[in-house]
Amino acid sequence: MSFQKISGLSLCVVMILTFYGCSSKNDSYAYRGPKPTPTMVPNGPINDSPAMHRATMRPYSIDGKMYTPTMVSVGDYFSGVSSWYGKDFHGKKTSNGEVYNMYEMTAAHKTLPMNTMLKVTNLKNNKSIVVRVNDRGPFVGTRIIDLSYTAATRIELVANGTGPVGIEVIGFAGVVAPAGSPKQSVVETDYLIQIGAFRSKEGATRFAQSNMNVNNRYNAIIKEGTFDNEPIYRVWLKGFGSEAEASDFIAKGPHKGSFIVRE
Repeated sequence: MSFQKISGLSLCVVMILTFYGCSSKNDSYAYRGPKPTPTMVPNGPINDSPAMHRATMRPYSIDGKMYTPTMVSVGDYFSGVSSWYGKDFHGKKTSNGEVYNMYEMTAAHKTLPMNTMLKVTNLKNNKSIVVRVNDRGPFVGTRIIDLSYTAATRIELVANGTGPVGIEVIGFAGVVAPAGSPKQSVVETDYLIQIGAFRSKEGATRFAQSNMNVNNRYNAIIKEGTFDNEPIYRVWLKGFGSEAEASDFIAKGPHKGSFIVRE
């Protein structure tokens, strides 16, 4: 990822343990000296824990600018400028707590959920790769993604340092969605909003059905329980990427008296 330099060394911004990544200036992408060997950093397990997602989906600030991680769906497409990062960060912690390995097919993105799977295409030569997001960044200019050294090499971005790319979301949790699977969204936190409670299951069902695909993002579910020794059917809205996102919805939403719940 791209980060500013302090006394010739790259600065790692650390918030919520290791949950924010690193990035460097434009001229930091040229290699100087011998490259590390692939055996320096062993391949480790994917970190996909709920605690990690709660931490990395919180809004955060870098150099006075706020970034708000958000959910995406399979099939979503973005375009912009890609950069890459290599030996200066090889062996260091990524934003999701893994160890960065410049030889793995990974990437850094400012707002996508960790372990989102992306198809990245170099728009100059139409070469494509598949990478997994495990870091935050780049925090330089208008760049939208930082590729690992190997990923950038395969689509011929290393020599120029940056290049125009197209990015398509193709899966989550480190898994590419099967071809032809229905469009799906990732939900990375356990923040939900209670928007109603009913004694009648039929009433709860009708209310839930009227709150499906709210804002093309949130969907209602019914949680059955008891209150005063009688059945109660609570309607929860799910799909929020962070507590802040849920709070904003309550403040702007149509459901008076709604509140955040944790599953």
